[in-house]
Amino acid sequence: MPDNTPTDKPRSKHAQLARPHGGEFGRHELAILGAPCGRIKELAARLLPLLTDTLRVAYVDADHAAADAVRNGTTPETGMLAAGASAELTDNIRFARLDVKRPLDRFSQPELLQHQSLVLVNGNHFRAARQLVILDPAKPLEKKLDRLTNVRALLLPEGVTEVPAYLQAHLGEASVPVLPLHDTAAIAQLILDEWRAAAPPLRGLVLAGGRSQRMGQDKGKLAYHGQEQRAYAAELLAPFCQDVHVSCRPDQIVELEYAGLRPLPDTFADLGPLSGILSALRLDPNAAWLVVACDLPFLSETTLAHLVQHRQPARLATAFQSPENEWPEPLITIWEPASYPQLLRFLSLGYSCPRKTLINSDVAALPAPAPQELRNVNTPEEAAQVRQELE
Repeated sequence: MPDNTPTDKPRSKHAQLARPHGGEFGRHELAILGAPCGRIKELAARLLPLLTDTLRVAYVDADHAAADAVRNGTTPETGMLAAGASAELTDNIRFARLDVKRPLDRFSQPELLQHQSLVLVNGNHFRAARQLVILDPAKPLEKKLDRLTNVRALLLPEGVTEVPAYLQAHLGEASVPVLPLHDTAAIAQLILDEWRAAAPPLRGLVLAGGRSQRMGQDKGKLAYHGQEQRAYAAELLAPFCQDVHVSCRPDQIVELEYAGLRPLPDTFADLGPLSGILSALRLDPNAAWLVVACDLPFLSETTLAHLVQHRQPARLATAFQSPENEWPEPLITIWEPASYPQLLRFLSLGYSCPRKTLINSDVAALPAPAPQELRNVNTPEEAAQVRQELE
């Protein structure tokens, strides 16, 4: 008789990892199409001054001269690439240019543009997850409807007053704003409003997986406010985050669950605080993580509220400046999704210090409203002093 007992789940060849959201070029991208390339580039140039105070914006286009050279059988390469180099990095003082002799694929494009908070794309040549459509009679879109997957606005040039019937049928019941192409401010405001609405959600992380060697006992279990410090820190984070996890070693999981906390075991071992930050971003690479260390007994809800209110999602992180040296303080920081590949990049170069990543990245560094609250406690003597001050 055949055995019909359910078998174990099929084995997976690869680890089941959460993947970052993104399109062809970035997490938030907009293709502009429906007009000649010059008109698309002109619109992008008008929008940039209204966007770049808030966002880091990239523009993606094709090199028409190079394409013509390829069609004509002449080489588009110049400089050292023409001489045989496979890459040429040029420092132009105010900007740098990297020419590489390899095709760009769907993995390398977002990698190169990962520090950009918005990517504007010439939709005549490339696709993007969202689209702005110019209704230019010189560039009808009947044959490109497959590119209109998520139209965010229809832009009417002067003299155009109606949306073509084929486009109305394609959009169906979707409610798409219609704006004059010349109204740069309204178009920019629509882009900014949608970008802000799509800001990553905020999740909380208490760093409590250290060995506490200088303290001689687990710093997270010390009580300065009538409860263990790791629980106290989790309660501080709760009003600002959709949920709060406690970073821990695997041997701490049971005791944290017993204490009613949500453990997040380190999946990157022996990297100090970086272990917890990377483990959180691995769990959810599409959220921003508000990270605090468990050894900050003076930290208040008021100071955390200040950090959240001044969060800048377009930056890699929002952090307080250390009162000691004005460097960004990595253990009271909002780490945005863009920080994940940057932290991994520094790790691949042999650096496990989160502060080094912050110092060398585009971050918002805020003066602390109450600098004394950033004081951490590492030794028994410091703990005794804190208890005396809190009495």
